[in-house]
Amino acid sequence: MDYILRALSIQETLKKHSVILLGPRRTGKSSLIRNEVRPPVVFNLLEADTFSQLAVRPSLIRESVPRRGSLIVVDEIQKLPSLMDEVHLLIEEFGVRFLLTGSSARKLRRTHTSLMAGRARTRYLMPFCYAELPDFDLVRRLTYGSLPPVWLSEDPWDELSSYAGEYLKEEIQAEALSRNLEGFSRFLLQAASANTEVLNFESLAADAQVPARTVREYYSVLVDTLMGTFVEPLAPSRESTRKAVSKAKFFFFDTGVVNALLRQKSLPESGETFGRAFEHFIFQELSAYRSYRKPNGVLSFWAAHSGGEVDFILDGEIAIEVKASGLVSEKHLRGLYSLEQDHRMKRQIVVSRDKRYRKIRNVEIYPYSKFLQELWAGEIWS
Repeated sequence: MDYILRALSIQETLKKHSVILLGPRRTGKSSLIRNEVRPPVVFNLLEADTFSQLAVRPSLIRESVPRRGSLIVVDEIQKLPSLMDEVHLLIEEFGVRFLLTGSSARKLRRTHTSLMAGRARTRYLMPFCYAELPDFDLVRRLTYGSLPPVWLSEDPWDELSSYAGEYLKEEIQAEALSRNLEGFSRFLLQAASANTEVLNFESLAADAQVPARTVREYYSVLVDTLMGTFVEPLAPSRESTRKAVSKAKFFFFDTGVVNALLRQKSLPESGETFGRAFEHFIFQELSAYRSYRKPNGVLSFWAAHSGGEVDFILDGEIAIEVKASGLVSEKHLRGLYSLEQDHRMKRQIVVSRDKRYRKIRNVEIYPYSKFLQELWAGEIWS
């Protein structure tokens, strides 16, 4: 398996800076460290003896520095956030570079925002992306997602089911992030059902049988534990005469996890569910590209109350509509045409299952494979 995309951006940053590498559980952080980074010193806080020793004596990290400017890895740093004080000292006083990995940013953000904001670069590790999968199968990708252990498994559904249960147990219950586990479980189901859609907290709250303010808190838990992210709407232009949607969308970090939460073992290719999964898949690729190649890039969407929507806007200047259709026609371009009345875009693109690249007026129709090849070659979002 080719890990070069996930390794390169991190290795380049580590030459000059410390890195906080965040990613959901089982995205391959430990494998990347072991196979690509290969640091001289590693502290894995999932090991009980390592955890207990450092909890009692954080200065063990300082005593283990081979020389000034060395690279030290602390795996799953969120398990012992108090170590961040020692990390801070070693960065400032001894020029040590750290690679700190974690599957939750919640405790770190609350206690050590200064380190995360200034002295270390934050990077994110995603599930496998298109460019890392030589034998790509779209239906398999939409159904099971691309978490490394799931993609490589002979029984991907079993892996996914275990993952969903593991998240509830380890991230929510064990860390006491939610006192009402039953309510959070109901919320997770509703959040998975609303994946890729503009959020309505009141409606979600009614369906999950919890207050709307609790739904907002639960979404913050999902973001902090890296289970998903909000995509904000494009700000209205001064020339706009229509009222734009102001509520965000939410995307889980993996299509397979959504299907596991909803217990969807298959996706009929002609259904709405397949179309939403296809949009989610393209979001994951754009999100991974931003993380690895364009960390300051802005990913948004556009929608008007009067109708019309465009799935993704890159840096406010490239409009991307995602259609699972095998033959895009004029009817699929209405959202792009509506957007053009309010915002002038440099490029307008439809990503679809078309067989060949073509144009309708000034709209570029891309087969998804060609689009992703050009995306990862830096020819779409540069």
